[in-house]
Amino acid sequence: MTKILLADPLDKEALEELKSIPVFEVTLKTGMDEAELVKTIPDYEVIVVRSATKVTRKVIEAATNLKLIIRAGIGLDNIDVEAAKEKQIEVANTPAATSISVAELTLGLMIAVARNLGRAYQSMKEHKWEKKVLSGTELYGKILGIIGFGRIGQEVAKRALALGMKVIAYDIIEVKTDLPVDLVSFDDLLKQADIITLHVPLTKETKYLLSKPQFEKMKKGVIIVNAARGGVVEEKALLEALNSGQVRAAALDVFEKEPPVDFSLIDHPNVFATPHIGAAAEEGQRRAGMEVVKILKQKYFSS
Repeated sequence: MTKILLADPLDKEALEELKSIPVFEVTLKTGMDEAELVKTIPDYEVIVVRSATKVTRKVIEAATNLKLIIRAGIGLDNIDVEAAKEKQIEVANTPAATSISVAELTLGLMIAVARNLGRAYQSMKEHKWEKKVLSGTELYGKILGIIGFGRIGQEVAKRALALGMKVIAYDIIEVKTDLPVDLVSFDDLLKQADIITLHVPLTKETKYLLSKPQFEKMKKGVIIVNAARGGVVEEKALLEALNSGQVRAAALDVFEKEPPVDFSLIDHPNVFATPHIGAAAEEGQRRAGMEVVKILKQKYFSS
């Protein structure tokens, strides 16, 4: 019997399928902090998480039976991969499952800031009619710079191209694509783009990828969209750029600390913010859950 701990919620259909497999003993126990997880993890061979649960070095060191960590989603920044590697614990994720969900939210964020939808919505809720002061800008004809041209970045590009945008992209690795996208250097992207969206994991290399020196290289009035990870944009520098007008507006789904404790950036009138819901679409979560099932079946039934 393989004991599996679901430390974060999993799609209902995927959960039912896992529980239907006789060799799997599945326990759903969510909301654990590090101390509780350290006490719980020794009993389990597999742990499945989303973004809320942090599989830290302390947790991994306490995991005497753990063989597999699965992240039901994109990225591995909430898992100490190095600690897992040291203990020869396999780490897997489901990078393709929620790509469309995140790409669609990114497009929604772009439209929201370009057309001042946040301020317009709040104005109407306050029974105001501020039509004349809420003029926005079209996306059509604008240059979209995509930082990180993997699965999500390319899904964003497809949708942006359909809107008549010109798309340029930068990635740290060589990327091949059939899309009519210009692959450019990082500096060229900063200088050319009217709108910049990020789709990179949070690593030592991408920490504060956009900070004061990068904002200074951008076009005055650029729009920033971040539905990747909070730490890839330095919030203090972004706020300064918003206050100076160097950055016209920002749409943020992710933050350096979640939930945020400092709302000075979120409270800025030209910031449209959402609470890390990029992957929170029913279809994407279903795909992620079923991908977890697939990974487990391949692991334990491949022979």
